[in-house]
Amino acid sequence: MKIGTDGVLLGAWVSIKNNPFSILDIGAGTGIIALQWAQRSHAELIDALEIDENAYEQCVDNFENSPWGDRLFCYHASLEEFVEEIEDKYDLIISNPPFYSEDYKTPNESRDIARFSDALPFDELIESASQLLSDEGIFAVIIPRKEEENFIKMASEVNLFPRRICRVRGTETSRHGGQAEEKRSMLEFSFKKISPKIENLTIEISRHNYTEEYKNLVQDFYLKM
Repeated sequence: MKIGTDGVLLGAWVSIKNNPFSILDIGAGTGIIALQWAQRSHAELIDALEIDENAYEQCVDNFENSPWGDRLFCYHASLEEFVEEIEDKYDLIISNPPFYSEDYKTPNESRDIARFSDALPFDELIESASQLLSDEGIFAVIIPRKEEENFIKMASEVNLFPRRICRVRGTETSRHGGQAEEKRSMLEFSFKKISPKIENLTIEISRHNYTEEYKNLVQDFYLKM
């Protein structure tokens, strides 16, 4: 399956400062974020959760074929089932949730519908993360920029507060010459209420001509950049 920019970006951006021992990737897809963190960290326990059968099988293959197979494990279950079963707490919970937004309208209507029904409700994701996160843990997500305010509000209801916010643009300027709109927000939450650090990131100068900032962030994960 194709690897999207969102997952790679989030996996690279999230801070490693709290040196997590245990990590959970919710909605792992092919496992890219879990694999990035196996490469980036010394975490001994890296769990992934994926409900879609094809993605789950590919994730397991990717884990087994990686140099870090002994630290990686993928569960084939829904988030609801997982929360009921698991008693462990994680130091880092990270998710590139399948979301449905207008950006994704494709000519293939059945695929759009599948994407819509696969979308993980943000309230369920936030609630589950708050239950599975250790006291000092970090919960990180990438979501559409327009959902940021609402997402932060929902998170505050379970005592999760933003500590870092990064707003992402595809390019600096739009086709009409004005400032390009921010498409994504990457957010890090913790149970501490602090004043969040606000960052901005632009991915490309022009088509396939990446900014230095973006290259510095993700180059460890690409064979050629």
